[in-house]
Amino acid sequence: MKFNYKNLVVIALLAAGGVSSCKTDFLDVEPITEIASDRVWEDGALSEAFVTGIYAGLQQGGFAEQMLASLTDEAVFTHTGRNINTINEGSLSPSNLGWEDNTYAWSPMYTRIRATNLAIEKLATATFTNETLKSRLQGEAYFLRAYYYQQLVRYYGAVPLIKKTYALNEDYSVSRNTYEECVNSIVNDLDSAALLLDGQATITGRASLTAALALKSRVLTYAASDLHDVPTAKAKSTLLASYPNPEFTGYISGDRTARWTAALNASKAALDASSGGYKLNLTEPVSATEGEANYVAMAMAGGSGDKNIDPTASTELIFGRYFTPSLAEGARQTGLNNGPNGYHNWAGNTPIGNLVDDYEMMDGTKFSWTNPVHKAAPYTNRDPRFYATVLYDGADWKPRPSDVIDPANQIQTGAYDLLDDKNALFNRKGLDTRSSTVEDWNGSRSGYYMRKFIDPNPALYDNSDRQNIPWPFIRVTEVVFNYVEANIELGKEAEALLWLNRIRFRAGMPALKVTGAALKEAYRMERRIEMVYEEQRYHDARRWMIAPTTLGETLMYINVVGTFKPGQSMKEPYRYNPTVYNYTYTPVEEKSHENRTWVDKMYFRPFGRDEINRNAKLVQNPGYEK
Repeated sequence: MKFNYKNLVVIALLAAGGVSSCKTDFLDVEPITEIASDRVWEDGALSEAFVTGIYAGLQQGGFAEQMLASLTDEAVFTHTGRNINTINEGSLSPSNLGWEDNTYAWSPMYTRIRATNLAIEKLATATFTNETLKSRLQGEAYFLRAYYYQQLVRYYGAVPLIKKTYALNEDYSVSRNTYEECVNSIVNDLDSAALLLDGQATITGRASLTAALALKSRVLTYAASDLHDVPTAKAKSTLLASYPNPEFTGYISGDRTARWTAALNASKAALDASSGGYKLNLTEPVSATEGEANYVAMAMAGGSGDKNIDPTASTELIFGRYFTPSLAEGARQTGLNNGPNGYHNWAGNTPIGNLVDDYEMMDGTKFSWTNPVHKAAPYTNRDPRFYATVLYDGADWKPRPSDVIDPANQIQTGAYDLLDDKNALFNRKGLDTRSSTVEDWNGSRSGYYMRKFIDPNPALYDNSDRQNIPWPFIRVTEVVFNYVEANIELGKEAEALLWLNRIRFRAGMPALKVTGAALKEAYRMERRIEMVYEEQRYHDARRWMIAPTTLGETLMYINVVGTFKPGQSMKEPYRYNPTVYNYTYTPVEEKSHENRTWVDKMYFRPFGRDEINRNAKLVQNPGYEK
């Protein structure tokens, strides 16, 4: 069973707001649009509607027009004036919060947390008689409170823990809890959710036992990381070392080995409870073709209309945001938001060279621009996940719209020699560039386009049609990575390699055979490649404290030029053809669109000036105090 979070939301929000019945002296009839708040908890269907409404805080998952990937070394946002530069150039401040999405912004999260508090309070004394439903709804409410708090904590560090509903005229000012208290609270909520959801039927899109265990795995993995171990963080950052309230950013005492052990145990429990994921039982690499197909199938998670894509890959999802084809939900236009302008799309979040260059060669060696073979053909013999994630010059793609001439249906992000009708040589910019004849203002700045999460079904025209791909909040592979990371930190390298190589085998990549620091680096790179565009990198780079050399790295674009080989020529329509053209590929540093700069205050988001003014007890994060 699938459900949409907008179902019954009107009733749920009315109940959440405590709207009372409306009566007159002469007509004892309740308007059908209003429900007395107490009656919500007397009726199982109304109680379920209320809890369903709380899921609306998940919004459209990570499928916003502006994606979190564009705050990382995965992507750049093409369009100006969206306040992304504020963050990426280090000018974030309490009075200028830059772009923030409602999936983690302060007020939206606390609005949903208030609703979970109300549900938890009321369900404890609810009078409807379906005890199985009551337990499930309680479990879902605990899970959602944990989820929304972990969103706040991984962006802001410690926050005030509010676990009751406030009445009118109460003192609403409240101090921050410590980071340790926040983690403990979230874990306790997830333990409660797991207990209540154990044995319940799984409903696609709703919280489950496995989802609670998997989120606990994430929370404890983050908690054990460098950024949240105060002695380690202080050693790596002078700003954090000078912050007078380190209890808000991490653990000031305790056994870090114990924290990694807790993360390991939580990850193993979640892994044991899961479906086992998608093709994670392999003992050797699949072919490159199958590796690419596997990765595409997981990104589609059963939401593609293309019958060539394996729908059983949906088993990879533990907790996802699903969408309803009959509704005009913005998340369903990911292809329009990010696809090539030569298809009348908007090229919003485009991969950057920093990401592309990190994909290994098929034999597991590193790609390098100093290698003449690699430089001459940079898109040949790469990790199969590259081809499932990035559209590059010459890549095959969908049929072009009828008003764009391109019989080859290939991505064109270069500049190419051509002959006109009089056999005169001229140079034409590709259809998918910012010098295109097709909506050039929507062209990619980086020379690449996003493929992952865009349905490759050739019958789906992204400019006008809408796809139905679910957003993967948590999938089995993330839990595997958490398990691998904890094993590495605890010195259990054989177990870490076993699972890490299972992920690589599924992608068609050879086994890793590294140890020590090289294993940790290989793990981090594998997680980067596998989880790209899934809102992992922003948090990983910060918690590992590698952000100065990753998130703060200068943007790299690609410049592609095709010139005729001696004795060769081509007239319109252009098509990629290495027998006709000499192609040159030149990586280019780019600072004019975004001059990315990392400053350590960006390890945490600031509390907005208005929030500080409303709550005098709220101590500001490091670097934003003045």
